[in-house]
Amino acid sequence: MTTTTANTSSRACSPTVGERRELGRYATPADGERILFGQRINGSVRLVDAPLNGHGRRYIVERELEKDGYAALQALVSDYLDQATKLNAIPLASSPLERYLEHLVGA
Repeated sequence: MTTTTANTSSRACSPTVGERRELGRYATPADGERILFGQRINGSVRLVDAPLNGHGRRYIVERELEKDGYAALQALVSDYLDQATKLNAIPLASSPLERYLEHLVGA
């Protein structure tokens, strides 16, 4: 009779996480300075918007960016920073529908 044992090694369960790479920065009056960084996690690239001081909400902007290539990553970062400037706020903090409704109320 043979017995099998489960592999309980922490390596088997822990994700492979790469170094963070800063891709851009912006600031808003309400939220202060924020940073966009890319990081490879289990082979997939994630783009994250986080407060520079480390305190506050983080937003996952996009996942699995390597499928579209580096030019797509650059375009996404550029567009995201443009949106932050136009909105003077974190682009992912509210939905486009919320912004549209606020626009209607203010009109």
